[in-house]
Amino acid sequence: MSDMGNIDFAELQNAVRRFEPSSRRLVGHVPTIALTPVVDGRAGAYEANVADTWKMVEKVHKLITENVCLPDGTPVKVVVPPEIVYGARTGALAQEYYAKEGVGANIWISRSWAYSDELMSACQGIGSSEWLQAAYGLNQTNRPGAVWLKAFCAAMDEKNRPIFSIYNPDLEDESGPLAPYVAERLLRFARCATAVLEMRGKNYLSVGSVSMGIIGSDVRRNALLHYFGMGSVSVDMVAVRGRMDAGYYDHEELERAFKFMKENFKYQFNSGEKPLPDDELLRESIMMTLIVRDLMVGNPVLADPAAGKAQGFKADVEFAQGHNAICAGTQGQRAWTDLFPNFDMAESVLNSSFDWDGFRAPYITATENDSKNGIGMTVANLISGAAQLFADIRTNWTPESVKAATGIDISDIAPQGLIDKRNSGAGSLDYAFDLFSIVSGGANTPIQEAMREIRGSEALQKELIKKSCDGTTYIAAILEYFLGDGLSSSYRTPGGVPMTSYRYNMVGEKMTFSVVEGETVDLPEKAADHISSVTNETWPETYWAPRGMSSFEYMSRIGPNHDANSFGLIGADLITFNAMLRIPVDMHNIPKEDIFRPTMWDRYGGDDFRVCSELGPLYA
Repeated sequence: MSDMGNIDFAELQNAVRRFEPSSRRLVGHVPTIALTPVVDGRAGAYEANVADTWKMVEKVHKLITENVCLPDGTPVKVVVPPEIVYGARTGALAQEYYAKEGVGANIWISRSWAYSDELMSACQGIGSSEWLQAAYGLNQTNRPGAVWLKAFCAAMDEKNRPIFSIYNPDLEDESGPLAPYVAERLLRFARCATAVLEMRGKNYLSVGSVSMGIIGSDVRRNALLHYFGMGSVSVDMVAVRGRMDAGYYDHEELERAFKFMKENFKYQFNSGEKPLPDDELLRESIMMTLIVRDLMVGNPVLADPAAGKAQGFKADVEFAQGHNAICAGTQGQRAWTDLFPNFDMAESVLNSSFDWDGFRAPYITATENDSKNGIGMTVANLISGAAQLFADIRTNWTPESVKAATGIDISDIAPQGLIDKRNSGAGSLDYAFDLFSIVSGGANTPIQEAMREIRGSEALQKELIKKSCDGTTYIAAILEYFLGDGLSSSYRTPGGVPMTSYRYNMVGEKMTFSVVEGETVDLPEKAADHISSVTNETWPETYWAPRGMSSFEYMSRIGPNHDANSFGLIGADLITFNAMLRIPVDMHNIPKEDIFRPTMWDRYGGDDFRVCSELGPLYA
């Protein structure tokens, strides 16, 4: 087919359908951020500023390209315009170039005065109201970038285009690196913009429907579209059973996976009469894992006639495609679990940062098809780079409750109580150990830096896999609840791990977000054993205390029965991310000085709910 618009329709009509490989797991643009330098276009003023302005851009470019990437290590793409922007025509040239590059977010950069409304009007958006915008003005006296920054942000506010303003509290030294405050704000904007852009145009895959009447399982298609720019695909669970029975999976991978899972984990199977023999239960659980993954992102093996002939299935290009799903959820209970093994092993492996083929980015999969939790896990995974932990908000334990039940006083380690977080065996395996214990900076390391260190070291990846496997026992399901049996990941997350809990909520047609930072608690063994024995010993355990509030307050104010959790303290990033999408935060414990939102929030007195209501969702 010609590149010049001379379309050969005869060739298209006779083309044979085939599986088109993509360079990444998901089809779509690598998130692309533009850096737009602006100066005063007047002769003399332009020449006096152009070189140092480009030096500012170079520092920002280096900062973002070296520190911001997707969970699989793919770096965000950063572009600059063909020339510095100083008027309507140069702005239009930038807009033309950015459109070709697939830009979705932009950071304006200036060290001096530049025209504000007049300059911006030529390249508003640049081209789209969905663009995410930030502006960095230099804090100096000889060339006060703040004058331009204030004028520019005021113009954006008047046009109802939210913009994040970046300005250092102290005077900056242009000869040195970027000021830490500036670098932190630039990275926060870039990380969150990358997450927004990566989710845009992808899908949520609903495997099944509503689980046991849980409202979180009600996939709100319009909310996914209007707030996140995402689509949604529904697949009945019969599709999973059908692929199992017809052999639509990679049989060679199944054997490789079975060997790995059998050799690397401990197991406690049910005794007596049970639906499946032990090895068959393990094999079916792995088979379900492969099929859910294939439904999410596709598998070229299923389109390969030679593989199909060798493995006993009929190659099918459509079956191979998957649904370009950045996240998924499995209904499980009860339509499936009354008859077949539960999805616990599938969810625990998919949500982890490794499998039988080694270290890799997680496949975010929500238990009980709780799409609100699944979306939150996707956001936090994109921002942190780490695996996420889906959990039940099981029980609030005060020190008094623990002492009354066990005789043990925990007031010194959890003075305001703790939350017992466990879920039906679907917890990602990374949480079986303290991830920060294997990186050089320990618990003080930002999670993004910890994950970058692990991604860059094969030895650390192997250590993560070994510690996760060694700390996990797969325990058979309680047949009273899961008639088809199943295998649940069981472990106890160590204490002292910084961890952020979060949750999306629907209130009518509006979405809100909750985020609370805290730390896991290392309970005395007797106390932990008691808590486990009175809930469910077959499920993974994580004991967590919120910072600056009681566990009872958290239990009382968090929305539904599920929350999600991330290694590290990422609450400030999550607040910035939700401001980008105009989703108000209904509960948080993030220090005021760490909150970074667009200037328009100040025009509304800092009222998050009011400004989000006024603007409406980003994609509505």
